[in-house]
Amino acid sequence: MKENVLDVLMYLFENYMDSEIAMFPDQESLKTELMDAGFTHNEVDKAFDWLEGLASLKEQAMHTIPLANRSIRLYTNHELKKLNVECRGFLLFLEQIGVIDPVMRELVIDRVMALEGDEEIDIHQLKWVILMALFNQPGREAAFAWIEDQVFEEFAPVAH
Repeated sequence: MKENVLDVLMYLFENYMDSEIAMFPDQESLKTELMDAGFTHNEVDKAFDWLEGLASLKEQAMHTIPLANRSIRLYTNHELKKLNVECRGFLLFLEQIGVIDPVMRELVIDRVMALEGDEEIDIHQLKWVILMALFNQPGREAAFAWIEDQVFEEFAPVAH
């Protein structure tokens, strides 16, 4: 089973996002559950590190001066390798329609870059990262719902 950090994060999110528990139950029991589900210890640890980084960035974002909405984002070569044209275009689209702001865009890009490896992510993976970044963000409930629809509509059965 070739799993990566994003697979662990997606599993966590799908199974615990509606939980009444603050974010997760006891971290050790959750790690055990994830390993029982087939994820490796290394990938589970990396996923928890990723989530801690997200929590830290969300806290910092609350104290950040908003960036100008008319700024242009230039991507580094490393970011260009990880985020293809479709992903960069989707981020720009989300910003233009007000689903994310420049601060949230930077948070998303940071979390994408924090995923292991240099391989390019696809649009579906990017949507998951955006969904996780918007989760539990006060005042962003509509944006979260919109992205959630985007993520899960790909799996909706088509009636013929």
